[in-house]
Amino acid sequence: MVLKVFRNKEELGRAAATQAAAAIRGAIDERGLARIVAATGASQLEFLDALTAMTEIDWQSVELFHLDEYIGLPMTHPASFCKYLQERLIRKTGIRKHHLMNGADEPREVIRRASDAIEAAPIDVAFAGIGENGHLAFNDPPADFDTDDPYIIVNLDEPCRRQQVSEGWFTNIADVPKQAISMSIHQILKSRAIISVVPDTRKAPAVKACLEGPIGPMLPASILRTHANATIYLDEQSAGLLSPATLSAHAAS
Repeated sequence: MVLKVFRNKEELGRAAATQAAAAIRGAIDERGLARIVAATGASQLEFLDALTAMTEIDWQSVELFHLDEYIGLPMTHPASFCKYLQERLIRKTGIRKHHLMNGADEPREVIRRASDAIEAAPIDVAFAGIGENGHLAFNDPPADFDTDDPYIIVNLDEPCRRQQVSEGWFTNIADVPKQAISMSIHQILKSRAIISVVPDTRKAPAVKACLEGPIGPMLPASILRTHANATIYLDEQSAGLLSPATLSAHAAS
């Protein structure tokens, strides 16, 4: 795992997009196709804006998966991750091959389709964030570190649901679904590379806990420390609680 810290989230987004674009181009050059996983949420906005502005990416050779989706939420809902990806990634790039999970469909069937598709070949690069409760995708604590299933049904805890309200996706917590479909921890770790984009002061406690606390299900994103090709992008605000020892131990050389 490598840490990279930038002055603000705009610089962070541009740097992460540069690495992401290089990974995508490298996979296309090597195998003719790049298989990617895209994260959603407020923390990813600057990164996706920078990535979609990158030139010399053959987006027609990109196959897209996403991390998670609320159960029971139609694709037209403002908080739908399908809608988010369509507006902020697919329409901007013209990606044609994508596997969007419709939260309004029967969950087990959605999981079957998504799992069959993702198991067909390795993922070249996965984009992810870290939740205010330390979650990775929608794997809230205590996360299932044991399942081999690519996608699973998860229960969303109250801190996670409150985060969705504070980010403006829902009016109040009663509107936030209590369950979601999430890519499993095991499946995320199978990605050849992971780029985790984590800006803002509100993420600083979770970043500190996941990078300096024990690795385990109560801090799901702590598992990123075990991945040989994971890069965590922070700004000065999200890195603000980290010790100098942590920063120096994991800093990019």
